[in-house]
Amino acid sequence: MNYQDQVRNRYFEWLYNYACKGRINEHISFRKLFANLHDTQFDFYIRNDVNRAMDGVNLRYRFATVVRDDEAFDILSDYPCSVLEMMLALAIRTEEQIMDDPQYGDRTQQWFWGMLSNIGISSMSDDVYDEQYVNERIYRLLERRYEPNGKGGLFYIRDCDTDLRDVEIWTQLCWYLNTIS
Repeated sequence: MNYQDQVRNRYFEWLYNYACKGRINEHISFRKLFANLHDTQFDFYIRNDVNRAMDGVNLRYRFATVVRDDEAFDILSDYPCSVLEMMLALAIRTEEQIMDDPQYGDRTQQWFWGMLSNIGISSMSDDVYDEQYVNERIYRLLERRYEPNGKGGLFYIRDCDTDLRDVEIWTQLCWYLNTIS
């Protein structure tokens, strides 16, 4: 395996561990789901969602800094943001910039798995993984074919009077957080 493949594999493991370590039983794997999310490009139709893509790409810089590998960012910078990167970056931003509360500890994984749950794929461990179902759910999210209240998307807002399919992800997140706080 060449060095570039090693870096890509280490990066995937870092993303996986960021979202799973300490939350998921070590005997249960979600690698198939995460690989699918990571292999799927985050396409967006709402202009400001470019910011979510940029946050996802910036995770690569965070990784390179954590592993102290100056070349890692350059190696990882040759492909667009993945759905996994966008979602994990959004969960990190939610925790670090909006919902940080030492009383509750780091809830990054809670935000991430909440999004997976609303999409409908949080139960897709390797032993029950259904690729067709997962792909359908991911593309439903990307193509904004979820329900107007966000059910099936990243955030579900009960009794929402605005069609969330027409609203940028950041605004959806903020409105969602307002309903739970």
